[in-house]
Amino acid sequence: MNYRKKIGIAVVLLVFFIGAAFSGYVYWAIFSPNTSFETPTVSIYIPTNTNYTTLKNTLTPNLLNEDSFFKVARQKGYLNSVRGGKFLLSKGMNNNEIINVLRSKPSTISLSFNNQERLEDLALRVSDQIEAKAESLLWAFKDSLFLTQNGFNSENALSMYLPNTYYFFWNTSAESFRDRMLKEYRRFWNLERLAKAKNQGLSPLEVIHLAAIVHKESVKKSERPRVAGVYLNRIKKGMKLQADPTVIFSIKYKSRDFNQVIKRVLYKDLKVDAPFNTYLYSGIPPGPIFMPDISAIEAVLNPESHNYLYFVADTQNFGFHIFAKTLQQHNINKKQYVNWLNRKNISR
Repeated sequence: MNYRKKIGIAVVLLVFFIGAAFSGYVYWAIFSPNTSFETPTVSIYIPTNTNYTTLKNTLTPNLLNEDSFFKVARQKGYLNSVRGGKFLLSKGMNNNEIINVLRSKPSTISLSFNNQERLEDLALRVSDQIEAKAESLLWAFKDSLFLTQNGFNSENALSMYLPNTYYFFWNTSAESFRDRMLKEYRRFWNLERLAKAKNQGLSPLEVIHLAAIVHKESVKKSERPRVAGVYLNRIKKGMKLQADPTVIFSIKYKSRDFNQVIKRVLYKDLKVDAPFNTYLYSGIPPGPIFMPDISAIEAVLNPESHNYLYFVADTQNFGFHIFAKTLQQHNINKKQYVNWLNRKNISR
């Protein structure tokens, strides 16, 4: 074999081995497992309009070899079309599988909220669960044009948000979240519920505002229809609601201090001049003092039929109340509660 032929064979073999090595590397880079976590799955949250640095910081802690991933990602064109959202990676995935997941439709998250006192509280609660910041959520909640166009105002805007568990994409915007809640509100007020509200002489908003009081008055779901019946009886008779929770809210509203804890309503508190104070103003407050549970709303729509006009906390059966048809009987019932407060040294 002459020298030139030997050189030719050597070159061919070298090219073969280089090609084989390259093919092996490509196969390894694309199809070898490249996850570093030990749990069966891990959730990845990629921000909307993320840049390369943020993407790298987000993914790297979950990769065995970040260089191989980003080389494959660049080759497959993923880096030019990064999607925001929540994505679920499984242990042992290779780069190709990871990229396919990140290119697919994002996973949904389960978002829950209940019993918020103000829109500010709701914004904070929701921002802990989706990408949107509390500031942008609050701006969307208070958008005057949106409120006016949909029959709400700054005092009753909280009424639109019904406590429940909903499914969202993690990167849902503030406006999209708000708009979805409007749809849920309208879906809730179906023909049956609208008819029940009308039968009580109330609008849907008034039902929710009254339900907020009912919820605050009783932690016992089984008792709420009876409490609702008391307030509806008072409304029919033209009596003021005189609900202590509205006084507590009025104190907070007037002072702009919603962190204070008030365990006892004093006689001087009944004169706090705020539109929510049902000792001072007749009728149902102009907005909810609280975000009521669905059970409280249903209690107002389906109240217990009775002749009670008064109730006070039952100190022998905590969580429940003693009901009365006359003021005379109520004052007797009330005395046991006042005596209990005094014994416990609850002055505020």
